[in-house]
Amino acid sequence: MDKYPVSCVHLGEYFQLDGKLLQQQYKEHISDYRSWEQREHASEWMVFPDNTGARLSIDETALSNGELYTIVTNKAAKGRKKALVAMIQGTQADQIAEVLEKIPQRLRDQVEEVTMDMAPSMISAVRRCFQNARQVIDRFHVQKLAYDAVQEMRIKYRWQVIDQETSAYTIAKANDRPHIPEVLSNGDTLKQLLVRSRYLLFTHYSKWSETQKHRAEILFEKFPEIKDAYNLSIKLGDIFKNAKVKEVAFKKLALWYNEVEASGIESFRTVSRSLQTHYINILNFFNNRSTNASAESFNAKIKAFRATSRGVRDINFFLFRVANIYA
Repeated sequence: MDKYPVSCVHLGEYFQLDGKLLQQQYKEHISDYRSWEQREHASEWMVFPDNTGARLSIDETALSNGELYTIVTNKAAKGRKKALVAMIQGTQADQIAEVLEKIPQRLRDQVEEVTMDMAPSMISAVRRCFQNARQVIDRFHVQKLAYDAVQEMRIKYRWQVIDQETSAYTIAKANDRPHIPEVLSNGDTLKQLLVRSRYLLFTHYSKWSETQKHRAEILFEKFPEIKDAYNLSIKLGDIFKNAKVKEVAFKKLALWYNEVEASGIESFRTVSRSLQTHYINILNFFNNRSTNASAESFNAKIKAFRATSRGVRDINFFLFRVANIYA
């Protein structure tokens, strides 16, 4: 049950009962929801100090109607009982820190490591509340910046091709003749090539299918700048994959920065500046190769539970069930 939570509605349907009535009975009579000590403020914050461990993760998730919550979890619990340390409405540093400071200082001082993304609010809150903890920027968020830069370039060229194609259609129509787009050797038009290359640009070339290899060959021939951007993103990922110690990773990142500058690709210069701003916390990955995957997995469980509940109508009761399962 703690691994695959289900809603009362689905449980009722399974046993051929009135699911909504079962949920109402569970809420009002079977569970201890009415006497739950965090009920009055659950929609704003929940905190479970005893679940604090040496290695934590912090991330955000959209719970209901796009309302963001910051979630702190204990890695040692592996997404099960005792995983949830705190759940806080909003993403502002002061809001997060104010709730986390409800955890006794002695427990906060025992935290050795916190993984997170590059959100300044989270970095600030963690620095304030877990002063002995090493901050680790999640490698997958770093790599995502590079992938996004590649996709930005692909989309830029796609709009250019659409504009050129629209102009060609207009000219052809004005001259009362049909416009037939060029068909490439793999059967794509230029516009289709740029649309269908999206997935392969997210994927390491070693995992491409034969079709993707052919498509990439044409794409890189037509748009050499996309090839340069893709290679930069792959080289960044390979640093995290292959470097075993922080010192080696630091040297490889320095060389990667030089390649970015030499490429002249502005979007990658932006990525490079972001990495340089957070390079100490990024390099902390190589101490234990810690990522924020546990937080992402926990967020996925919350979203799946929300889906089985067919949305969140009573947020306090939903959070009560989340607390029962994961706290």
